[in-house]
Amino acid sequence: MVIMSEFTSVPNSSQTQQRPLRVGFYDIERTLGKGNFAVVKLARHRVTKTQVAIKIIDKARLDPSNLEKIYREVQIMKLLNHPHIIKLYQVMETKDMLYIVTEFAKNGEMFDYLTSNGHLSENEARKKFWQILSAVEYCHSHHIVHRDLKTENLLLDASMNIKLADFGFGNFYKSGEPLSTWCGSPPYAAPEVFEGKEYEGPYLDIWSLGVVLYVLVCGSLPFDGPNLPTLRQRVLEGRFRIPFYMSQGM
Repeated sequence: MVIMSEFTSVPNSSQTQQRPLRVGFYDIERTLGKGNFAVVKLARHRVTKTQVAIKIIDKARLDPSNLEKIYREVQIMKLLNHPHIIKLYQVMETKDMLYIVTEFAKNGEMFDYLTSNGHLSENEARKKFWQILSAVEYCHSHHIVHRDLKTENLLLDASMNIKLADFGFGNFYKSGEPLSTWCGSPPYAAPEVFEGKEYEGPYLDIWSLGVVLYVLVCGSLPFDGPNLPTLRQRVLEGRFRIPFYMSQGM
């Protein structure tokens, strides 16, 4: 359940020395990541002891366009309830700050897992990709596009199951009404994005899914280059290599 409430989270200096920083009913444990306008903290519920991730956003540093994007991300996450999508637990808001409390995926990003362990076996990639497809299909069935599908946004829970995360570029769409905003990471972007064309939202996700599948099985990107123009050319030409160790099945 999502609760919008007023909350002040910063204790005075003497309190800081005696007890951990708190946000609502959560004790902050450590920093998970930082961005330009936000920081993500690992926290634990004081009663249930459940670990969560809290995205702390300084609203005062956001322009109206980026603030609108944050609120849209929250709106989207409120509508989603799927076993392979990160769950939104709670939202707390003050005049200057926004606290977004979500499910914590213990085993981190698929990107980091592949970096440390190399590509997945085809059998394991098939299982993971089915979970990703299930999550994306669920989003599309609710007229939501993710628009930033990449291994950095595919998290792994304690059981190594996929949790789709980060709907910062997410949006609502209607069939037959194309979108035009450049979104996502260039190596995962569809040709029509590089060409500056309008696009059907789900088609953008489907292209990115193909890139994700390649990365899972091969451990590298199908389209890459030393600069954006080279990457653009390779994507538009559809040039990529199939590693020798791939199976030959159709």
